[in-house]
This record gives sequence, structure tokens and C-alpha cells, in this order.
Amino acid sequence: MNDSLVIAGKSYGSRLLVGTGKYKDFAETRTAIDASGAEIVTVAIRRTNIGQNVGEPNLLDVLPPDRFTILPNTAGCYTADDAVRTLRLARELLDGHALVKLEVLGDPKTLFPNMPETLKAAEILVKDGFDVMVYCADDPIQAKMLEDLGCAAVMPLASLIGSGMGILNPWNLRLIIDQAKVPVLVDAGVGTASDAAIAMELGCDGVLMNTAIAHARNPVLMASAMRKAVESGREAFLAGRMPRKFYSADPSSPTSGLIGS
Repeated sequence: MNDSLVIAGKSYGSRLLVGTGKYKDFAETRTAIDASGAEIVTVAIRRTNIGQNVGEPNLLDVLPPDRFTILPNTAGCYTADDAVRTLRLARELLDGHALVKLEVLGDPKTLFPNMPETLKAAEILVKDGFDVMVYCADDPIQAKMLEDLGCAAVMPLASLIGSGMGILNPWNLRLIIDQAKVPVLVDAGVGTASDAAIAMELGCDGVLMNTAIAHARNPVLMASAMRKAVESGREAFLAGRMPRKFYSADPSSPTSGLIGS
């Protein structure tokens, strides 16, 4: 079965996207990402060297762009201007690379998105030729506004970044998924494999995570678990779950032709 994730016209075999921060070193980063099976890896341009700091270790030596799709992001940006400037720098460093992840944060404590600034930055970046995947609130109206601006994917949070609280509002996610004509990926809040599976069972096109893997006791093993969870959740969604039947028993074995009846 061909069930590829398509973003900005390109197909990917994995629906798990992973971050590159918070690992103990670049070697652990690469080992965990290999275990995850991820093809798209996101990089915080303001925190990670991909060539802007000459003479320092370069993440691209560990995660070469000919093997992975590098997704530069604007983590640490609190205004549209900062986000746009950061992604234009990333495009220069990555030889014209257009696929980016936009996030404009509202405050340093919750890292909740500042949606007015996010919408402003998204409009500028789309007009500037970027393929914008955008971190956003789980607000169906604003998600639709981002899609209408031309974003390549919308990425509502499941819960706060790095919280590990899982999916707190599945109903809003379903509203976003049901109306969207672009991929919807859960971004932020996943804590363990069951969270990823639930996101996929809801109908999300993919899941992006970092802390859930990097801060696990065994990041490589957790990366493997997340890979399986995303795959199984997607299969369950495609299979279609049985209807819920409250107070209605339905034996799994036949009730007719019983011995002794």
C-alpha cells in the first residue's frame, strides 16, 4: 500500500518528524534519529550550528542533507520580523532550501504560539516563496486562516512544548483535520508512544516531536517506540475502528449452534 506523507509536493515514507535538540551529543542525535526512521528533521537555527558559526561542530556533518530533509525552524523567535529574518538566513545556509517550520512564540514560560505574529510571518514567508509548515494553536479558525494564506502544513500543539502532557483537546484537533486540505501534524506535547498513536488514530497526517525522545531514559529505544506507534496509529486510522457501543454487549464468538443447546 502506498501511503506516503506528501508535503509541498514531495513524498515521505515516514510520518514521524523529529527534532535535533536536547540530546547529550551529536552522536546520540544521529543514533536516535536513525532508530525513529524519520526522514524530516527539524533544526532550531538560532540554537544549532548548520554553518553560520565557522569552526564549530556542524550538525549537517552528522545529518547530511542528501540523507535527511532538513527543516529549519524559528524556535526562540517572538516576533514575525525575527522569524522571517531567521528563515531567510536558513535559506542562504541551505542553498535555497524552501521547506521551513515557522513558530512565533508568545512567552518564554509556556512557549504558546503568538497567533497574530504567526499569521503575519506566514503571509510574508509564503509570498517570499517558502513552503511553510506552521506551529499553531489548536484553533480551527486560525488553522484555516493559515491554510488560506498558502501554508504547506498546519501543526497544532497537542499540549505545551516539552510538557509531555499528551493530547489535551482531541475534539479541536478533529475539527482542524476535518476541514483541512493540507497536512495536519501534531506538534508539541507528545510524551510517550501512546500519545503518538492517538494522534494518528484521530487522523493526523503526522507527528513532530523532540523532547519525548531526547529526554527519555533511553532516547534510542524511545525513538524506536515512537516509530512503531506512528505506524500502528496510522494503520488503525486507515482500518477504521469499530463503533463504540455503550451498554450493548456483542459476543465475539457465535451465539447460535452452541453445544448442548
